[in-house]
Amino acid sequence: MKKVLVVSYSQSGQLSKFVESSTKSLCQSDDIHVDYHILEPVKPYPYPWSFYPFFDAFPEAIYMNGCELKSASNLADEYDLVIIAYTVWFLAPAIPITGFLKTEQAKQLLKDKPVVTLIACRDMWVMAQEKMKALITECGGHLIDNAVLTDQSGTIYSFITTPRWLLTGKKDPFWIFPAAGVSEQDIKESARFGERLAMALEQDLEKEKKPLLTNLNAVKVNGKLISSEKIATRSFMIWGKLIQLSGKPGALSRKVIITVYVLFLVAMILTLVPINLLAKKLISPLMKDSIEKSIKYYEKPSGR
Repeated sequence: MKKVLVVSYSQSGQLSKFVESSTKSLCQSDDIHVDYHILEPVKPYPYPWSFYPFFDAFPEAIYMNGCELKSASNLADEYDLVIIAYTVWFLAPAIPITGFLKTEQAKQLLKDKPVVTLIACRDMWVMAQEKMKALITECGGHLIDNAVLTDQSGTIYSFITTPRWLLTGKKDPFWIFPAAGVSEQDIKESARFGERLAMALEQDLEKEKKPLLTNLNAVKVNGKLISSEKIATRSFMIWGKLIQLSGKPGALSRKVIITVYVLFLVAMILTLVPINLLAKKLISPLMKDSIEKSIKYYEKPSGR
């Protein structure tokens, strides 16, 4: 019997729905046993967030410091396939996921094993996945697939709908804005990933450590956002370090710098972001080949 480990951490429950849908076929197979390891931080992260705790997590997320987790129990010593489902915090994997992948237990479980990542997020996940690749490699694992579901509201609207959802718990449509989060239809259709994985495991294809989710539209990279992610990551690293140097999480001095950063961030969103999007639209025809090359790279290993 094949053994599959599914590691995940979800605040709002959206990622949990994705995991449930995309692994349902694995659970229904008589030849596959699935263990679900839902990460539990010793100090829980709130949902909905309040303003300062949300941004207080920013420096530790971008610098991938991780957090202390409650110990896992009832896990097997070895698995045939490991699935890691995560959300993106400030262009990096969620802190609990990073914390897990830096443990000795993760190194033992992932060593020389095929790994599949599942992502549910707003729309900017490319840099987070690059960090995830490095973490998996450090654990000795082999990333063979990646499947991504992104926000239904689109890039511009999600600047409003996503913060509203995270800070209030409300994701319903309002005014001119659509609902936040991944659509229920996309989550339902993600069952195709589990069906393919179940079939592959039954045929021992995971042992080849090659992509199993090809031609399933598992990943679609928005080429226009790649450069924005790179620029934002550099900016996040600078501001993250400034906030860390200003004091420990929760300190008044840290809140002051966070306030300055948020004002800066809002100013950038209202001014430079629209200008940047317009500029990219104008020059994208001139950079078509370069953008296409980047898209193909970041869509690996599963592709569309």
